[in-house]
Amino acid sequence: MTENSIDELVNWVISVDRRLILMDSMKRHPFVRASDIAHEASRSTQNISHALKELESKGLIQCLTPEKTTWRKYILTEEGKTLLEKLDGKYL
Repeated sequence: MTENSIDELVNWVISVDRRLILMDSMKRHPFVRASDIAHEASRSTQNISHALKELESKGLIQCLTPEKTTWRKYILTEEGKTLLEKLDGKYL
């Protein structure tokens, strides 16, 4: 990842609250589930699921249980960890 692409991703994440909420949760937990984040952030599961799909499409998170239709678990990819370091302290 180049510095420009990281900066673009930072801007992309901070532009929508649900993405920032998700990254904050990823900072505090080794893996996450949509329902857990939704409960902790007082958001709908659908709202958080949408954010998970968005981050997954950018290669920032990976689903550990793709064969499941519910209760999927996600972790940060290496790119996601790099982005989290950029966000940490300034936006989280």
